[in-house]
Amino acid sequence: MKMKRSPLVTGVTLASLLALSACSSFNQLTGQSESVEYKSTVTGEPLSIPPDLTQASDNTHYRAPEGVATLSAYAAGQKAQSANPADRVLPQTAGVQVMRDGALRWLVVSEPAETLYPKLIEFWGNQGFTIQSQNPKAGLIETDWAENRAKIPEGWLRSALGSVLDQVFDSGERDRFTTRLERDANGKTEVYVSHQHMEETPTSDGTGFKWVFGKEDQGLNAAMLARLMVYLGTDQQKAAQEIKGATPDAGPATTTQLSSGQASLMVNETFDRAWRRVGVAIDSARFTVEDRNRDQGDYYIRYLDTDTGEKIEQQTVFGRLFGTRNAAEPQKFRVHVAQQGGGSEVTVLDQDGKQLTDATARRILTVIDKNLKGTQ
Repeated sequence: MKMKRSPLVTGVTLASLLALSACSSFNQLTGQSESVEYKSTVTGEPLSIPPDLTQASDNTHYRAPEGVATLSAYAAGQKAQSANPADRVLPQTAGVQVMRDGALRWLVVSEPAETLYPKLIEFWGNQGFTIQSQNPKAGLIETDWAENRAKIPEGWLRSALGSVLDQVFDSGERDRFTTRLERDANGKTEVYVSHQHMEETPTSDGTGFKWVFGKEDQGLNAAMLARLMVYLGTDQQKAAQEIKGATPDAGPATTTQLSSGQASLMVNETFDRAWRRVGVAIDSARFTVEDRNRDQGDYYIRYLDTDTGEKIEQQTVFGRLFGTRNAAEPQKFRVHVAQQGGGSEVTVLDQDGKQLTDATARRILTVIDKNLKGTQ
């Protein structure tokens, strides 16, 4: 938790907040984890559902339901839902199954993707997020950054001060989520959730602060999947038990190796598992995915090259000062996954399907490799 640097706070207020912070630390020591109460840091347009899909509510801000941030705490079921089951937005539904491969979990839902897609948009709005982008063709929904306000001390003072407290304190952390849908061979829909995390840290000279990317927490992804199960009609206790008790697929853990001097990434997994893991790694890297073709093993992405391989998110200093936009435009590539003996090979292709071996291709694979290891 961080106090914003601009507002002034009275001594009495500070003393009270410090006392509440101590209570929060005590709860952590006794195993009572912090709850999730996301609030978007971006003001978005009303939720927009493509005209060929069922319309969802146009309210982008809902109150986040009661719950906890960690999987273990969620599984304990310490906080019951305040809403009556009869009043849920969606009716009770069966056919939501939890799958697991190492630390990676996903859902298999007995609904077609076109029916499930608008429900997922409503779900994220219900969690306090605005939608940054949606691509029904690629089966992708991406939220904007949001702050977990539950990491700010709760109690009588927060209730009394309300919006004043929100202006004074900042958690110093942000999260944004990507949801990806895929159809399986049986007409069901696979749902994957990944996220990016950022933390505000002091600059090296100590004169200011900057935002840096933190490590993705697979436990948080699992907790959000559990919330999604409840939203789709699964009992809360059952959802927590299934998420926690999901048995990993048999087989060795994924290991990868970026070939020295070559632009190819070897994954010691069969095509099915490699395709799944590469897809989640692309989501976690926040590449812009335009389409995918599983039969051909291709993810169609847009990528703006930098010397680090990370996606450029902000304009230059001059651009911000004078209102100009970054002139660089993302290029189109394919991330290709192919069976190679007992494993799989990941390469980068141009728009015509020709393999690329330049520095840009190696940087793309380096970012994918980094995010692949985060799902093990």
